[in-house]
Amino acid sequence: MKKISISLIAVVLLTSCVSKKKYVALETENGQIKSELTKTKVEKEDLEAKFAEIQARVDKYNSKINSLTQDNDAKLVSVDGTVISENNKKAMRETLKKVPPAYFVNVKTLKDSMNLAVSHNLKNSIDTTTLEEDEDISINIQETVVMISISDKMLFESGSYKVSKNANTILQKLADIINSEPSIEVLVEGHTDSKSISTSKISDNWDLSVMRATSVVRKLQDDYNVAPEKLIAAGRSFYQPLAENDTKENRAINRRTRIIILPNIDKFFALMASNE
Repeated sequence: MKKISISLIAVVLLTSCVSKKKYVALETENGQIKSELTKTKVEKEDLEAKFAEIQARVDKYNSKINSLTQDNDAKLVSVDGTVISENNKKAMRETLKKVPPAYFVNVKTLKDSMNLAVSHNLKNSIDTTTLEEDEDISINIQETVVMISISDKMLFESGSYKVSKNANTILQKLADIINSEPSIEVLVEGHTDSKSISTSKISDNWDLSVMRATSVVRKLQDDYNVAPEKLIAAGRSFYQPLAENDTKENRAINRRTRIIILPNIDKFFALMASNE
């Protein structure tokens, strides 16, 4: 009888032990599954957030496209490769009504008309009469571009890229011209003669031409409040001479800074449209 009782107790204890192990294993597996579910939920929420962001950008883009197609006046048209809106095209035509008929002799395409409109507006809006032309400064207006060439002796000391105090008057007048028209950009080109230069700060003529252009740009920005986004600095070294570099006088002609006033076509027509 005692033997039967002992055996029975052993079986019960053994069964209890196996069940506990299975329980612990199941608990562990359950914890892992919950962890995976939580991770999956977080990933799902992250993907949904990214999708919502992308969808918002798509909706915004589609809205812009729809607004263009719904408003006929805002539709974009191509003018010989240049894209302008119908509104700007209308503004251009209004400008051309004010241009004397003689100016239309060489106008053959819509792009020619656009250039003529820009040129006419520039000549009327940019006052260069304050710049008196002499041997040290020349002004030339070709189509849509105003070019002002200034000899180096008006701006710099010989062989230097530091702007001279003597340049203050001319730079103030230039700044007034640039600031008078918001729809233009200004390219400042430095030009040298062919005489070689090499110092501790200047490697060669390329360096000197670029440094001079940059100095003028900085001066216009810092001292005369010209918006820096309208300014471009470039160096030409001695590769675009106006005369042979064979005499002292000719080399002096080639040492110059050229200010090229360029209309920003997009801004120009947007400005014309806003002034209708």
